[in-house]
Amino acid sequence: MPTVLDQRMDAVFAALTAPGGQMPLTQVMRDGRDYPAIAVAPPALPYYFAHFCAEHADKTFLVSGEERLSFAQVHDIAQQVARALVAGFGVAKGDRVGIAMRNSPSWIALYMGVLIAGGVATLLNGWWQAGELAEAVAEVDCRLVFADAPRAQRLAEAAGVNAEVVPIDDRLPLAEALGKVIARGRDDATLPMLGPDDLATILFTSGSTGRSKGAYSDHRAVTQAVFNYLASALTMLALATQDGAGLPSAHATLLTVPLFHVTAEVPVFLQSFAMGRKLVLMPKWDAEEAMRLIEREKITYFVGVPLMSYEILTHPRRGDYDLSTVTDFAAGGAPRPVEHVRRLNEEMGGGKPLIGYGLTETNGVGCGNFRDNYLAKPNSTGRPSPPLVELAILDGNERPVPTGERGEIAIRSICNFKGYWNNPQATADAFTSDGFFLTGDIGYVDEDGYVFIVDRKKDIIIRGGENISCQEVEAALYEHPAVAECAVFGLADERLGEVPGAVVLIRAGEVMDAEALCDFLEARIAKFKVPAKIWLADAPLPRLGTEKIDKVALKATYRALWAERAVA
Repeated sequence: MPTVLDQRMDAVFAALTAPGGQMPLTQVMRDGRDYPAIAVAPPALPYYFAHFCAEHADKTFLVSGEERLSFAQVHDIAQQVARALVAGFGVAKGDRVGIAMRNSPSWIALYMGVLIAGGVATLLNGWWQAGELAEAVAEVDCRLVFADAPRAQRLAEAAGVNAEVVPIDDRLPLAEALGKVIARGRDDATLPMLGPDDLATILFTSGSTGRSKGAYSDHRAVTQAVFNYLASALTMLALATQDGAGLPSAHATLLTVPLFHVTAEVPVFLQSFAMGRKLVLMPKWDAEEAMRLIEREKITYFVGVPLMSYEILTHPRRGDYDLSTVTDFAAGGAPRPVEHVRRLNEEMGGGKPLIGYGLTETNGVGCGNFRDNYLAKPNSTGRPSPPLVELAILDGNERPVPTGERGEIAIRSICNFKGYWNNPQATADAFTSDGFFLTGDIGYVDEDGYVFIVDRKKDIIIRGGENISCQEVEAALYEHPAVAECAVFGLADERLGEVPGAVVLIRAGEVMDAEALCDFLEARIAKFKVPAKIWLADAPLPRLGTEKIDKVALKATYRALWAERAVA
């Protein structure tokens, strides 16, 4: 039976999306199939920016250190960037323009400027090493990359980078940081007209194949994803009003996760335009600094990977800070332990736990579990998010399974990405014949319509919300001439959910230790991908009848050793 809260939410959603409501629905044809879409969503992101930056013009939009910028100020600089891209850099509609930077006002203005200029905002993982950055730039044929100092240095060291790399000193105030870029523009530069089918973004995702793939989306998918999140936000505000709760006089959130992740890009950054919400930037995560900013900036909504809210919860100085303005402690990117859900509800002074489930390929939309319902089902990621998400649990033949049975979670929505850049086979493999995206997650739906994720089909580790391909780490290990065999898998971790572990067989006659292997890997792959523990095997790794390494047996053995070590 649906809970009372579910019934109330459904009633609000129905009124919200009905003809005459704030967010009425329409139908959009895509690949021969009709999809529900929100009719009032703008056709492309530049029009979204223009409308809401005018509506909230003088409100504070970005806070970065001591710099405070209004919506109008940021939009004005983004337009100047766009004119420079068109007139000074020769960017044409559809050109891929990379951003390789830490979170900063410069990142945000460049993202907006690239889209206003008709380019495809290509979000490069700021934690990648030189080779990883170079591979991604080449994969999608970026013609131009904006990079802060550390990333610019890595790109300079990398071989085969054909893109023009423009260094940005993002430590400077925004207008000064982008001054040299803007100087290449002309006031009479003609900006392109854009439609919903034009490409907007490329985000990179780690799959079981070991190589990051560029997932590209059109403007319609991204704007519809934003408005799907807005529907949830408006529903929760309506319910709070019905309950007589006092609503915040101004919305504010911390930007704690990297903007190259879909969680930061869509529900945090992009949704903030429509809400007139202040974004307070944290270039680097620190729990006490987060609490200081929550108190100073009167943060109303906190979102990050589960580890972040847990570190605030358990911080010895939590009582020194006023966190009472926070209404929700939201999380995504990884599961949150059940005990953490209970403690957040009981010990955080009023802010309620919330969790969401979405993927890069779905532009962040998927499921959500809210407040009392989350407390009742703390190991569920919630119900599919209305009004745009259709979710199915499929067997190996792409057929729906009965309620309560396990299968692969699949999502169909107008918000889904279009495909993987220059990889038609991976794109074809990602979708069913009737348009569902196959997530690679194994789960089931209970009798109340709540989704439970129980396993992963893909060979992926999720470390604090960051996906790690086991095959990619194995490939990096095999680059060392002393490595004969290896296997990489996830190990349970109280703080991060999972961390990588590896078992390695060294070639006969070679001398090698785990520390040296880690040093070798750190020069080749991002540090978060380097195994937290490497075991050196004294015999060949176990094999299956197919001669593949038996990872199931290895996981059972070494996860048990890891657990014993944790207890000790």
